[in-house]
Amino acid sequence: MAKLVYDETGRLLFTKEMKEEYTLLMPQMLPVHFGMMQKLLECEGYKVDMLTTNHRGIVDEGLKYVHNDTCYPALLVIGQLIDAVKHGGYDPHKVGLLITQTGGGCRASNYIHLLRKALEKADMAYIPVVSVNLSGLEKNPGFQLTLPFIRKAVFAMMYGDIIVNVANQVRPYEVEKGATDQMIAHWSQKLVDGFQAGKGMSRKQMRDIFDAICADFAAIPVAGEPKIRVGVVGEIYVKFAPLGNNNLEQFLLSEGVEPVVPGLTDFIIFKIFNRVSDVELYGGKWIKKAACRAFMSYIEGCQKDMIEALEKSGRFRAPGTFRQLHELVKGYLGDGNKMGEGWLLTAEMLELIHSGTPNIVCTQPFGCLPNHIVGKGMIRKLKDDYPYSNVVAIDYDPGATKINQENRIKLMLANAKGLTQQEGAQRSPQPDVVPKLVHAHS
Repeated sequence: MAKLVYDETGRLLFTKEMKEEYTLLMPQMLPVHFGMMQKLLECEGYKVDMLTTNHRGIVDEGLKYVHNDTCYPALLVIGQLIDAVKHGGYDPHKVGLLITQTGGGCRASNYIHLLRKALEKADMAYIPVVSVNLSGLEKNPGFQLTLPFIRKAVFAMMYGDIIVNVANQVRPYEVEKGATDQMIAHWSQKLVDGFQAGKGMSRKQMRDIFDAICADFAAIPVAGEPKIRVGVVGEIYVKFAPLGNNNLEQFLLSEGVEPVVPGLTDFIIFKIFNRVSDVELYGGKWIKKAACRAFMSYIEGCQKDMIEALEKSGRFRAPGTFRQLHELVKGYLGDGNKMGEGWLLTAEMLELIHSGTPNIVCTQPFGCLPNHIVGKGMIRKLKDDYPYSNVVAIDYDPGATKINQENRIKLMLANAKGLTQQEGAQRSPQPDVVPKLVHAHS
C-alpha cells in the first residue's frame, strides 16, 4: 500500500505509487468533453472515474462541509466528491480527488482548500487532492500534465465543442430516440483511439474530422418543423453541468424547444485573452503577452476551422468567432471586466440575440457576484436595446426548488411561443437593427 507523503508545507502529495494503486475521482461539468478527458487520462496510466451522480444527497453533503455563503458550484463539486467517497463503493484509502484550479480571481481557485478542509471535517484527511492547473500552483510527483497530454486535451476540447453543437441541432428532431447520443459515444471513442495512434492532432486532420463529424450527424434521420430555440448562458459550471442546472437541457427538450449552448472554446480563448489584457491594462512582461497571443491565435484558428466545417455542411448553424463576440460587447463592458465569465457572458447573450435566438436562460449560481453583474445585471440594458429579447435569470442555490426554476422557465417559454404565434414565425433581428454575423476565415 502506498505510503502517505507530505511536502514541506504539510500538504499530502499524490505519489507515483498512488498512481498505480489509487482511483482518481473527477467531477463532471461537460459530459462530452470530460468523457474524452477521462479516457485520455486513462491512456496516460491513471485509473479515473468521472462522477455522474445527481441527487439531493450531494447538496446535503456539501452543506455539511462547506459554508452556505460559499458559491453554489463549490458546494456541489465538493458535495459530489465526498458523497462518492462515502457512498460510491470505493475504498476511501485507495482514492484521490481531482479538481481544477484556475489561479484567477474566482473562488474556484480556492475549491481545493475548501475540499481539503471538508475532508478534515469528515475524518478523511488521508485522501490526496490533486490540483489540475496550468499555473504551477501545486505539483504532485504522481500526476503530471505533459505537453503531449495538453495537446490532446486542446484537440479534445475543439472536437467536444463541434460534437455538442451539432448534437444539439439534431437531438430535438431525431426520428429514433437515442440516435444522437449513440453517435456522440461513437465519435468520442473514435477520437480518443485516434489520439493514441497520433491521429487527429494536426490542423489538416482536424478539418477532415470536423467535416466527417458534420456528415455523420447530418445523416441521422430527423423530422418535424423547426422548434423555438432557447439559449443557455451563465456561470460556467451551472451553464454546462446537469448537476448544477437541474438537467436544464433535458427539461428544455421535454418542453419541445431546441437548446442552444455556446461552447467551451470561447471561454478558453477568453481566459488567454485576459492574460494579454492584463499586460496592456496594468503592465507586465512582453514575452508573456507574446506567448499568450500565439496560443490564442492557434486556438482561434482551430475555432475558425470548426465554423467553416459547420457552414460547409449546409445543415448546421455556426457560431461566431471570439473576435466577433468581442466586437459585439463593445459599448456594454470593457476588457477589464473579466472576473467570473466577465464580458464574455454578456457577449454570448448578444450573439444569441443577433443570431435569431432571443429567448435565453441565464443561469445564476448563488455566491457568484461577478456573474450576477454581467448576467442578470445586463438584462435591462439588453431589453432596452433589443425589445424583442426574452431573457430570464434563474437562480441556483441549495434552497431553490427545481419546480420553481422550471416554472419561471415555462413563463419565458410561454412568452416565446406567444411571440411566435403572433408573428407566424420565430422572430429574427431586423437587418437595420442588428448586423448579420459574418464568419471570418483564415
